[in-house]
Amino acid sequence: MNALWHGFADMGAVERDGAFVIARGDGAYVFDRAGNRYLDATAGLWFANVGHGRGEIADAVAAQLRRIAHYSNFGDITEPATQELAERLAGLAPVPGSKIFFTSGGSDSVDTAAKLARRYWHELGRPGKTILVGRRMAYHGMPAARTVAWDDAKALLALIEEVGAERIAAFFCEPVIGAGGVYPPPEGYLAEVRRICRDHDILFVADEVVTGFGRIGGAWFASSRFALEPDLMTTAKGLTSGYLPMGAVFAAPQVAEPFFAGGVWWRHGYTYGGHAGAAAAALANLDIVEREGLLDAALRLESSLHDQLSVLAAHPRVAEVRSGLGAVAAIQLADPAEGPALVKALRAHGISGRAAGQGAMQVSPAFVMTDEQVAELVDGFSRALNDV
Repeated sequence: MNALWHGFADMGAVERDGAFVIARGDGAYVFDRAGNRYLDATAGLWFANVGHGRGEIADAVAAQLRRIAHYSNFGDITEPATQELAERLAGLAPVPGSKIFFTSGGSDSVDTAAKLARRYWHELGRPGKTILVGRRMAYHGMPAARTVAWDDAKALLALIEEVGAERIAAFFCEPVIGAGGVYPPPEGYLAEVRRICRDHDILFVADEVVTGFGRIGGAWFASSRFALEPDLMTTAKGLTSGYLPMGAVFAAPQVAEPFFAGGVWWRHGYTYGGHAGAAAAALANLDIVEREGLLDAALRLESSLHDQLSVLAAHPRVAEVRSGLGAVAAIQLADPAEGPALVKALRAHGISGRAAGQGAMQVSPAFVMTDEQVAELVDGFSRALNDV
């Protein structure tokens, strides 16, 4: 019997077949308990940007834990590592002067941004602005929320005309839709929805839980690459490369100002928000990204994935390959029901993969993956597709 209840899983199948136990990792590879090696197609779950097994991060965390593991950041309390990380992130922010609110992960970051958007308008004397807007196929589902087409800026405009800008607090936008199946935005879409939000006094929330910290390629954030100047930006995954759980919400100066002017309490926070050990991991992780030029490496992977994965589009089991923006791609299966079987077939060919969205095989490798390893990845996918 298996005591562990896995997330997003058919537990009956896990009980029947057993768990796939990853025992260790090294660079772009992971290993099971029997020592079998697998090329990691997904960097864990979009997060191992610098690769697995980086002792430098482990050492930084160990040193911090020996000093102090964590202390609540509520009230006026903090730790040196947490304070240092906040300043460093503010220096990378797409909007200068941003404030940093730490969370425990990506879902917490989105929840924080939703709460903050509504409270912001309340502080400005406009409490009726409560509706949150997301996109179809995107990650978000929240109370008092509406959704619009993922690929049509005019759909957002139509919703604004329907319900009134005076009732809408924020628009949540993944620059590249991730868990919904890896959908890059249509040409000009991001600039257009950003303009619409600005014109109608709606907060623009860039959800960069997946794209942030280099996965977009060539820049720290998609918001920087596309000059989006978000009012709020949610992040997690690549902040620590998954070495410890941590997220962060970036608040542009105009959004933070009512809360920093004095006399306003925002009664929101997480026990482990700004965890000192996680902050040490994040600082070491950012050092590696900068020292090894991994933002440029992600841009190289953008081209390599796009060029090399394209051959799979001709396979009869593949409907399309989505790639070309950032170190992310998806191999869309013609029959989404084949996803679980393909995941297992990939393992037989030395690839650890995952089905996201509706039969979209996620590709989001560590930035240290070489072009030769991308070729290895494509070969493994081709063989596995033939086996299903």
